[in-house]
Amino acid sequence: MDKQQWLSLQAEVDSLKIEKSNERPKRYPFNPNFISDYKGYKLGMTVEEIDRLLAFRKENKYVNSAKEFQNVTKVSDSLLNAIAPFFKFPDWVNHKKENNHYKDFSKSAFAKKEKIAVMDINQATQQDLIKVNGIGEIISLRILTQKDKLGGFVSMEQLKDVWGVSPEVILNLNKHFVVAKLPNLSKIDINNASLKELSQFFYFKYDLARQIVKYRSMNGDFKNIDDLIKINGFPVDKASFITLYLSF
Repeated sequence: MDKQQWLSLQAEVDSLKIEKSNERPKRYPFNPNFISDYKGYKLGMTVEEIDRLLAFRKENKYVNSAKEFQNVTKVSDSLLNAIAPFFKFPDWVNHKKENNHYKDFSKSAFAKKEKIAVMDINQATQQDLIKVNGIGEIISLRILTQKDKLGGFVSMEQLKDVWGVSPEVILNLNKHFVVAKLPNLSKIDINNASLKELSQFFYFKYDLARQIVKYRSMNGDFKNIDDLIKINGFPVDKASFITLYLSF
């Protein structure tokens, strides 16, 4: 069964499900770079539009805005307006866009009242972290230890993985720190790394590392993150920043 037939059949199945439940499917924020065939269909994309995105991603390229998404996929303005509000890009991408207008905002009355000096989380010292309300010596050391283990943070979302950091502290951290630019990472060669090397990566652990090695031996090299997320137990919600630590 080819892709067009599969999508048509899936459309009929989904139509019956919706009629039966009389409910509209809910949508949640997602990174458009990781749209699959099925996800694209659910969003209302055509087969051709989905294929353009998948071909773009196979080149290990990423869209970083709704406009870039439309340029790559050629979706209509009406569809873009319907799905773009749900696009969620990594923090460092959003901050990069904000930096393009930094000088303009610095001249505004609001900026003059703002006294918080925002700095790159990867440049922060223990003294810098302790200044944030809710962070003491122990939490600050855990953050720095986590940064060292990873080789640097690529998203402020990763601070949620530091044990003992509450949602309130996360909010305070986001007021003082950002990922201004990607750190110089020593990437993991996903297609050649040993089981031990993979299991030492914070986001894999032993069981997932074993599944990765098994999948690799049976199916060949991973081409991109889309191949990895097929593995049972892979933290799909963290794929957007896990991929930045890997080389394919």
